[in-house]
Amino acid sequence: MSRTKTTPYDVADHLRTPREMAAYLDACIAESEGDAAFIAKALGDIARAKGMSQLARDTGLSRESLYKALSGERAPAFDTILKILTALGLQLRVKAAVSAAR
Repeated sequence: MSRTKTTPYDVADHLRTPREMAAYLDACIAESEGDAAFIAKALGDIARAKGMSQLARDTGLSRESLYKALSGERAPAFDTILKILTALGLQLRVKAAVSAAR
């Protein structure tokens, strides 16, 4: 009997284009139920796909700070999120929730 060899799944390996990154982040925000750390972790996945060293240069933050902020263990400051989004080439947009529209 042959053994099946498995490898850990890493979503960062599948985020190749800005459109894929934006769709992934949008889906994570929709599923987050207001959990800012969950959204930060999703941004961390995108950051790893793009390259953490480049992101550190683009944001002016250290790699260590980025890893901590995007670990999913805590919610980073909003200004940090904005810097990261800008460096990743992503935009934050807002739309009215269906239940809030009147």
